[in-house]
Amino acid sequence: MQRILIPTDFSKNAWNAIDYAMKLFQGNACTFYLLNTYTPHIPSGRLMAKTELDFRSQDSVRLASEKGLKRTLGMIKGAGPDPNHHFETLSSFELLVEEVREQVEALGIDLVVTGTKGATGRSGVFMGSNTVRMIKTARNCPILAIPHHYGFIAPSQIALATDFSRFYTGSELRPLLAMARMFRATIQVIQVQKRPGEPSELQQFNRRSLQKYLKGFPHRFHSIPVLDSVSGTLEEFSRKNDIHLLALLHHQHSYMEQMTREPVIQHTAFHTKVPLLVLPELGMEGPSPSEEWDRHVQGSQN
Repeated sequence: MQRILIPTDFSKNAWNAIDYAMKLFQGNACTFYLLNTYTPHIPSGRLMAKTELDFRSQDSVRLASEKGLKRTLGMIKGAGPDPNHHFETLSSFELLVEEVREQVEALGIDLVVTGTKGATGRSGVFMGSNTVRMIKTARNCPILAIPHHYGFIAPSQIALATDFSRFYTGSELRPLLAMARMFRATIQVIQVQKRPGEPSELQQFNRRSLQKYLKGFPHRFHSIPVLDSVSGTLEEFSRKNDIHLLALLHHQHSYMEQMTREPVIQHTAFHTKVPLLVLPELGMEGPSPSEEWDRHVQGSQN
């Protein structure tokens, strides 16, 4: 049974992520952990010992958190949940990103699903700051970011962006391959070239290694020139090729690192228009993937 963590602030954006996750894993045995974090409002500049009013404030936001989670469970019940899906709620007095990191480790989470709409909805924002911090903090767990406007579409076309500068391991690719297996998807491997020229021996070796992992899966390789930004290039490729899911490996100097460092307010910035699957860097000695991921991947090779 897969364990999926979904942070929620009870917004339409958060509900869309919950709805997407339920549809993505329809027919699969899953436990969904709905997480809401809260902190009481403390006036700026106030550095004093806690008063009775502070504790009342904490109780108030705790009750609001618990009521919100209960209301969300009611919405799930009203939507007619899959009998294979089990739901648990988590209400925590903690900063969101820290709590996500702790719950990933404590519960053995296989995937974090979060909604994202970009900070304050400003034009040109890549994704919300909480999502970016989650990606940088929860380094042992894949994160799936769902745009606020994106209704579920079975991901029959999945893009994997890479520059082939790094060797992929089986444990890092398993979530991606499992989803490709679940939806009989074609994997489009994209290399964004910053400058023309022949690939290095290392890049050629890493491409051949990746191709071995993709054996048994429909796939194609693409090499495309960079536009004004890597993120803008990937967004344009996704639009033209009807991509339903974009995957990236998060490692030092990766496309993910470049995108989160690119200026977020610019005409060519990346708007998260399709779900983004961020694969953590695990390496050869990384943690073992869940048996559920393995089950889907192995099915493609039988």
